[in-house]
Amino acid sequence: MGNGVFFVAEQRDGALRKVSFELASTARKLADALGVEACGIICGSGVSGLAADLGKYGADKVFVVDNAALEPYTTSAHTQAVATVAKDNGAVILLLAASAQGKDLSARLVGKLATGMASDCTEVRIDGGKLVATRPMYSGKCFGEVVIAGSPQMASLRPNVFTAVESGKAGAVTSVNVAIEPGKVKVLEVVKEASGKVDVTEANVIVSGGRGMKDAAGFAVLEELAGVLGGAVGASRAAVDAGWRAQSDQVGQTGKVVSPNLYIACGISGAIQHLAGMSSSKYIVAVNKDAEAPIFARADYGIVDDLFKVVPALTAECKKLVG
Repeated sequence: MGNGVFFVAEQRDGALRKVSFELASTARKLADALGVEACGIICGSGVSGLAADLGKYGADKVFVVDNAALEPYTTSAHTQAVATVAKDNGAVILLLAASAQGKDLSARLVGKLATGMASDCTEVRIDGGKLVATRPMYSGKCFGEVVIAGSPQMASLRPNVFTAVESGKAGAVTSVNVAIEPGKVKVLEVVKEASGKVDVTEANVIVSGGRGMKDAAGFAVLEELAGVLGGAVGASRAAVDAGWRAQSDQVGQTGKVVSPNLYIACGISGAIQHLAGMSSSKYIVAVNKDAEAPIFARADYGIVDDLFKVVPALTAECKKLVG
């Protein structure tokens, strides 16, 4: 038996992402089942001060690799750092987020550590001393249980599906020096999105629009509703391909996979590729003029009407509720 269940915490611009706390609490649960420690790994430059927050969500230990070569993020540098910490400290399980960065990093780590991985998992548990991961298959049409034969057993967890639970304790922090060899890729510039915009993968509420929005200007009604609810605005592939929204807003199999508490789909028919990206949302509300739209089969609540009448009415009522 190794020494612990490890997870890779994600940080951006010196702040931990919400999914990092979900990973910490999930690692805590798995570690308790195995009788080992839950250990976090943070990589970056000037990130030592973030370690204590992970202890509050279940991490017994947090390994900090603080190196200028790790900022901004590159696959090669972070792979070297995480693989070194995992190998040297006997990781039996290694968890990452099924985010854009997590998917990029985990693919390289699988090769570096010569193991396998269950990706985009919606549930993990210990059975017979092994990690059993549940993940959607065939665009979410079914779910499969996966057991990784290699070591460490790796899994990436879908953001917003797992619960972050505060434990109230502080984990031990250990600084680790890792010699980072220069990679073949050099980041020349980082172009950031507009300040204050909520990433759809982090949002608890998402208001999405599809072909039914008619044009880019139509999304103004969704922006207002999302603003009242403190959420983000998403889009279907059709809306993105039409140039109405940025690709970073796209929800679906070829976009971002989201799991908010509330997903409001406006003018979205519900193609299987879109459903694959949002079907794990806790509550789904669909607004569409077509009563036969496939989205209604997945929705918890459906409104068959013109979204340009319904959404402003919803916004007005929500404003009353939130004061």
